[in-house]
Amino acid sequence: MNNYKLRNRSRVLVSGMLAAALVLGSGASALAAPAPSDASTPGNPAAQSVQAIPASQLIVALGDSITAGYEPGMAENAVPYGYVDRLKEQALFHGRAEVVNYGILGLKSSGLFNYVTAIKEGKAIAAGDIQEGLRDPRLPEFASGVPNAKTKLEQADVITITIGGNDVSALLTEAKGLTNDELKAKASELLNTYKSNVQQVVSILTEINPDAQIILADQYQPVPKVAGAALYEELTKVSGSFTSTVDEMVSQFNADGKKVKAAHVAETFVGKELSLTHIFNEDVHPNQSGYEAIAKVMAQNIWGSYRETAAKSGGQTPISIVVKGKELSTPYAPVVKNGQTFVALKDITDAIGGQSRWDSKAGTATITYAGRTVVIPVGAKQITADGIKVDTAAPAFLHKVGKEQKTYVPLALLATGLGLDVQFSPKLKTAFINL
Repeated sequence: MNNYKLRNRSRVLVSGMLAAALVLGSGASALAAPAPSDASTPGNPAAQSVQAIPASQLIVALGDSITAGYEPGMAENAVPYGYVDRLKEQALFHGRAEVVNYGILGLKSSGLFNYVTAIKEGKAIAAGDIQEGLRDPRLPEFASGVPNAKTKLEQADVITITIGGNDVSALLTEAKGLTNDELKAKASELLNTYKSNVQQVVSILTEINPDAQIILADQYQPVPKVAGAALYEELTKVSGSFTSTVDEMVSQFNADGKKVKAAHVAETFVGKELSLTHIFNEDVHPNQSGYEAIAKVMAQNIWGSYRETAAKSGGQTPISIVVKGKELSTPYAPVVKNGQTFVALKDITDAIGGQSRWDSKAGTATITYAGRTVVIPVGAKQITADGIKVDTAAPAFLHKVGKEQKTYVPLALLATGLGLDVQFSPKLKTAFINL
């Protein structure tokens, strides 16, 4: 896309965004500067303590295509790798974790309100009752799965929300045909409704689960400076005004006793619009770098950190092993055979606080942990777990490392035999082992 096309498209976007600022300013200047990132700012992670982390976490994600992890060109059956999927990885650094994604493509704040209202009632609804005109092919599943969604929300430790982009973008289809006064009036009506919807959504969620930590994201603006310096400056100020309003809402939620934080996503995108979004190809959604940026902001709000492993960081380690949140540092590197990941048995038993014993005559390794005893014969297609024979398609083997012979076992056997939670992230190139 050349600079002319970017400028032309941006003028339309500006009309909607500037009108949005009139409402989102909440009495402040419509073009207020971005909210400062100091500890006094409501919703800033530095100003709010990170909640205690339970042994097992359930994260429920609500919202639009940003929550869904959408990118242009994705096939219907494609598996996204968005910010929610990255939060699952981050959660595994802290223990067992489950993440449920209820991100719906094209969802507006009114649709989210309809959806959580139905969830509160706990009864399945028709797909069109969530929001008319949605093209998300998964919509019938979301509608029929409302009772299960209620259960998940009741059990959730964290609830994340991205919503609002589709509310503002609705103005773009009408922007060219309206006068400035008409556009401002339209924007005021639309965005007042947005604010009301968000407030009601949070109220319903806190009624369903008053103990969950809710993380509400602000809205980044995707237009780069190359589209025009003056326009870029205005849009950045408008985005800051949006953030200020989100902060004000969060401050009010907190004053009412609701556990809500603001995720300041917008400031992360400033100056990086071309590198964090698909805007060069005329799409406002984040690219992979953008989704990682969002995940980092969310993770900071939840855990106070965002972690990577040696394998993901581009080191010489092909696969990282994280046990109870600590990455193993060992000379006995994991081995991949026939699509299975094998690890040095003693490394794992030492890390979890178990015991292992090698019987050279029988060619077996015996592990005891948490009252369980597992016997693993090298080369055999069966192990014994507490006296019960269990089949395995990936037998243990002896692997030479330098002058040493080490017993290597597939990760799946650890889950089967010892009751450990073992999950592998191919994107992070990391296996997580939790008790």
